[in-house]
Amino acid sequence: MDFYLTRRNLIRLLGAAAGTFGLNKLGFAKTHTGFFNPVEDKDPLTEKVYFKKYKELKTLYDNPLKSKSDVDGFVMEGQADVSFAEGRMRMQNILDPSLKQKANFVYWCPETFPDNIAVSWDFWPVKEPGLCIMFFSAMGKNGEDIFDKNLNKRSGDYKQYHHGDINTHHVSYFRRNPKERGFQLSNLRKSYGHVIVTQGADPIPCVEFAEGPYQIRVVKTGPVVEFFINELSVFEWIDDGKTLGPVLAGGKIGFRQMAPLIADYANLKVVSVQRVK
Repeated sequence: MDFYLTRRNLIRLLGAAAGTFGLNKLGFAKTHTGFFNPVEDKDPLTEKVYFKKYKELKTLYDNPLKSKSDVDGFVMEGQADVSFAEGRMRMQNILDPSLKQKANFVYWCPETFPDNIAVSWDFWPVKEPGLCIMFFSAMGKNGEDIFDKNLNKRSGDYKQYHHGDINTHHVSYFRRNPKERGFQLSNLRKSYGHVIVTQGADPIPCVEFAEGPYQIRVVKTGPVVEFFINELSVFEWIDDGKTLGPVLAGGKIGFRQMAPLIADYANLKVVSVQRVK
């Protein structure tokens, strides 16, 4: 059988060699051997960069999303089933996916957050296709709360969020379109409007191979938006405050799903941060 020295095969060779010498993962020893320095058992292929760039200052919100009581006050726009059988929040559509946008939904956290925050949560993909979105910095176009009675009613149809009467950032991740199996992306948009301002490769595997949880994190500090998956920086974007209107500040956050995707969520946390790099 032919053998090609690809990156994957090289990693396998190194791993095998490490096993021969009783080491842990590519020569990262748990005990000092005289040849390798002892280090913490981490994946050496992923550089952990979040805490190099940001200093966490204060926890503003911490929700385990373990039970129905944890989402008291959350606001559903559209129709969805929210359950907690596995001790984490599972969301799935109620309406048939053939209804397209009418089958999709948004689930808003009731809290309003300031600028300079990191929003993180644990994510498990359960069923494809579909996609997930996190809205953040969501406010009415004139500074109103998004639940202000004078704003138009929303029901999960995507146009109501990018061409309605609110401003918001929205990052889409775990985008599983059967027509785009070869290369998956995470996209960031700024609304009002529907323009992709930046994007990056999505490292989460398909449901068949996923072994969550995957920690998702969005950081918003003034004009800078950065997106992480398991502390790997997927993209970073700096808003010039002109091309797409003024820089957005604080506001609400909300989960969106596109039918028929099913996904689990836990440990929603918002902390104030300071950029240090």
